[in-house]
Amino acid sequence: MGMELLISWSWMILGLVGVLIFVKKANGWLYESKLGAKRYSLPPGDLGWPFIGNMWSFLKAFKSNNPDSFIDTFVTRYGRTGIYKALMFGRPSVIVTLPETCKRVLTDDDAFKPGWPVSTIKLIGEKSFISISYEEHKRLRRLTAAPVNGYEALSLYLNYIEENVISALDKWSKMGQFEFLTYTRKLTFRIIMYIFLSSESEDVMEALEREYTTLNYGVRAMAINIPGFVYHKALKARKKLVGILQSIVDERRNQNKGPCSLTKNNKDMLDALLSVEDEKGRKLEDDEIIDVLLMYLNAGHESSGHIIMWATVFLQAHPQYLHKAKAEQERIVKKRPATQKGLTLKEVREMVYLSNVIDETLRIVTFSLTVFREAKKDVNVNGYIIPKGWRVLVWFRTIHLDPEIYPNPREFNPSRWEDYTPKACTFLPFGAGSRLCPGNDLARLEIAIFLHYFLLGYELERANPNSELMYLPHTRPKDNCLAKLISKSPSPSPSPSV
Repeated sequence: MGMELLISWSWMILGLVGVLIFVKKANGWLYESKLGAKRYSLPPGDLGWPFIGNMWSFLKAFKSNNPDSFIDTFVTRYGRTGIYKALMFGRPSVIVTLPETCKRVLTDDDAFKPGWPVSTIKLIGEKSFISISYEEHKRLRRLTAAPVNGYEALSLYLNYIEENVISALDKWSKMGQFEFLTYTRKLTFRIIMYIFLSSESEDVMEALEREYTTLNYGVRAMAINIPGFVYHKALKARKKLVGILQSIVDERRNQNKGPCSLTKNNKDMLDALLSVEDEKGRKLEDDEIIDVLLMYLNAGHESSGHIIMWATVFLQAHPQYLHKAKAEQERIVKKRPATQKGLTLKEVREMVYLSNVIDETLRIVTFSLTVFREAKKDVNVNGYIIPKGWRVLVWFRTIHLDPEIYPNPREFNPSRWEDYTPKACTFLPFGAGSRLCPGNDLARLEIAIFLHYFLLGYELERANPNSELMYLPHTRPKDNCLAKLISKSPSPSPSPSV
């Protein structure tokens, strides 16, 4: 009787193991069998479990205190090939983690196109930069480049940014404890709202910023459109955002029809989008304008707000670098003419060490851990085949934390950038290739102006210096950097508005 029971249990265990093996290999059979002989040239890796693929291990890693364990598992199992197959966000994918492979994917527009998940496109918009064709992207980029990153635009925005930074720092220093990250995001949102929409009421700005926060949490969440889930809330937030922006677009169209429109001098981004025509005289439709605004407004404040917070935290935690950065700012103020009040763009460009601080913060934090592309045809990369239609994830985070590229990569050390020019695709805070982030110069300007005034007159005292970190959708302290801002000396006055 005992022997029969043992045999029965043995067969059950063997059966269970067989089922697990079958299930584990199901994705391989489903997605690889149709490739024929090409399947033997796929990169190393595994496609995970049916339906969820590798998303469970991805989310598990990024909700732990070691998000890099996700890629480390591939490296441990398959070697440092820099290219691995996986099933991510519902699609068979290839993850690239080395500069050479990243460069190929980001710069070869003939072989790769945007490949963002459908769930992300539904949030950001089907007519936004992340999903439109190469030609449409070039056209919209030409339109938006000068109003965002041009020299004249940056010179014009500088005074507005400066006034808001000075006002915010003074206000925050009188508030007691507050969530530093929450307020840096509010500051950068106000700035980007001014650039794109000139001005809106406080109520409208509060509503937009609140809904953007909800939408942003849904970008990296599982695409479960059921009440109570993050993605469902994000879709509802997008609907509200579209409604608010549509009313703004309608109002602006009516304003531009009136006689006052003829004397309007400084057009904002919305005016540019409303007036642009292609060679056939076609104007942008409302849904195109709204999706472009949604993308820019989201990207234009989230990254800047987070990097301002982290750069401030890193400097405060490393006095030797703080003193060096502060000394540079003091020298800049000291040598300016007595008649000058406030910063100039020329002075910002003289902030060499502060630029190193910003670069080091961008590297360590890696605000966007990956971007998505899709193979337009079968592509051979380093001897491996990326099949047509497969998604490609360019994993910035692994490159920025690679000890072979950056010694002691987790150490905050702005001095590593002195007399150092990174090799191609070893520093990718704003991406690379034709789809490089169009607002990178504006973001750096915002960060530099904030740090300038912070270094000259304030200190940050965190309530929980060892607060646990969250890594999705972006790296941040769980307490949103609860802190006090302490005023040390009066800050210089800004120049008059222009």
